[in-house]
Amino acid sequence: MPIQVEHLTHTYLPGSPFSATAIHDLNLTIEDGEFIGVLGHTGSGKTTFVQHLNGLLKPTEGRVWVDGKDITQKNVSLLDVRKRVGLVFQYPEYQLFEETVAKDVAFGPKNMGLDKAEIDRRVHWALEQVGLEYGAMGESSPFELSGGQMRRVAIAGVLAMQPKTLILDEPTAGLDPRGRRAVLEMIRRLHADTGMTVIMVSHSMDDIATLATRLLVMCRGELAMSGTPQEVFARLIMYNFSERIA
Repeated sequence: MPIQVEHLTHTYLPGSPFSATAIHDLNLTIEDGEFIGVLGHTGSGKTTFVQHLNGLLKPTEGRVWVDGKDITQKNVSLLDVRKRVGLVFQYPEYQLFEETVAKDVAFGPKNMGLDKAEIDRRVHWALEQVGLEYGAMGESSPFELSGGQMRRVAIAGVLAMQPKTLILDEPTAGLDPRGRRAVLEMIRRLHADTGMTVIMVSHSMDDIATLATRLLVMCRGELAMSGTPQEVFARLIMYNFSERIA
C-alpha cells in the first residue's frame, strides 16, 4: 500500500522565539515501487519531510499513513514502522560501531527478535544486495573499508530489516567519484531487482535524473513541483527555477 501524506506541517521549537516552520501543508502520495527523487536547496525541508515517513519526527499538524496505518498516532509501534520504512541518514558510516561487518548488519534483525538462522540469512542477503561478499568482508572490521564500502555496509544494515520502503538522505555525500558511482549503481540495481519503493534526497540533479521515476522539488517547506524528471527539468528551464534549488 502507498505512503500518504496529508496536510503535513512541522514547526521546530513552537511557541518559542526560535520557532521555525520547516514544512507547511504538504500533501502527496507515494505509490508502491516508485523511485522518488527529492530535490531542494539547503533549508528547503527535504530532510525534515523524509524523517516523518518512518516516525523519526512527529508532525505539528497533519497525518502520515504507511500501509494504511496512521503512524502519527501515539500508540503506534515505531519498531513496526521502521520495519516497513528504513531510513539511511547522511554519512551513515559514522554510526557503524560493531567489530565486524556481519555483526553491524545483524544489529537491526537482532533487535527485531529474529532467530539466528533468519538473522544470518538476512545478513547474507543484505550484503549481496549492496555488492559486498560475505565471505570476503563479513568478518572484516568495517573501519578498515573504503568510504564507499562503509556507506554500503551502513545501507545493508537497514536493508537487513527488509523494509518495503528505503529512504536515502544524500547517499553519495562526501564520496570520491568512484565511490559515488558505485553507490548510485548499487541503488539503481537494488530498486530494479527488488521492486521496493526508494526515496532519495539529493542536491545533484544529475544523480536524480538517471535514477528517479518521479521528482519532488521542495522550496521553503512547500512542494513546488512534482513530476517525471523530464517534466520537472522542462519546467525548471522554463521558469529559470534552477538557481533556487542549486
